[in-house]
Amino acid sequence: MSKRALIERYRSRLAGVERMSRLSVETYLSEIMRLFDYIGDEAEHADSAALTRYLSLRASRDKIDSRSTAKAVAALRSFYRFLIDEGLRNDNPASLLEAPLRGRKLPETLSGETIDTLLALIKTDTPLGMRDRALFELLYSSGLRVSEAVGLNVDDVFFNEAVIRVSGKGSKERLVPFGSEAENSLRVYLKDARPRFLKAERKTSALFLTRDGRRIGRKGIWKNYATLATQNGSSSKLHALRHSFATDLLAGGADLRSVQELLGHTDISTTQIYTHVAVSRLEEAHKKYMPKLKTE
Repeated sequence: MSKRALIERYRSRLAGVERMSRLSVETYLSEIMRLFDYIGDEAEHADSAALTRYLSLRASRDKIDSRSTAKAVAALRSFYRFLIDEGLRNDNPASLLEAPLRGRKLPETLSGETIDTLLALIKTDTPLGMRDRALFELLYSSGLRVSEAVGLNVDDVFFNEAVIRVSGKGSKERLVPFGSEAENSLRVYLKDARPRFLKAERKTSALFLTRDGRRIGRKGIWKNYATLATQNGSSSKLHALRHSFATDLLAGGADLRSVQELLGHTDISTTQIYTHVAVSRLEEAHKKYMPKLKTE
């Protein structure tokens, strides 16, 4: 079988049988094409030593990191499984390759002082300012994803209980509390700003509206936050508010399961990353505020 025919057959396997996304298919195919460029048309007969040399070349020539190396190993293992299934070889040399552990980047967080300063930049003497103050206060106070904030309706807010009803990933609903600052901002927005956005010809139950009475979108929220962050001398991303919410809860003594529920995480391992951030913050505070012990 020619290299071209083999690659096309492999493409069909990834897309049709394994149901990979288009991007993943292209990533795997690109890796295998590089392998053929390095070893030649005999790549399908390569042994583990040849594959190890190939990965070393990728590391030195292309300067790939551990994450990219792990993806390359996954692609190689997949390709040789395909060759076994096609009856073109009876072993998988890539199974002997050791994929590097993927380093997990700690999420970006902001200090309470930074968040207060950032929110204070929002001018609340206009309807749009009232809306943005309520929106960003709520995002931080309740740790919402931006998509969850976009999907909120007016009847999802329960002031007496100080909670909001959130529809998260997989349409799973949860109740999340909000703080007094968010409550005050929401009341002002609902009383003095939202009615001014409503249009007689366009009825909507959406909580946060644009100036023309439509449900606000994610791009608009991201853009407004980016403007605030720039004014505050920061390059932080909007998701930093959610990360900060989770980290502050853990630093304040909340248990991991409770934080998991509030964030709407299905897997607690996703929540555990915030414990590392909380510890990192404590270490930084210790270094900053504790006097160095003198030794005699």
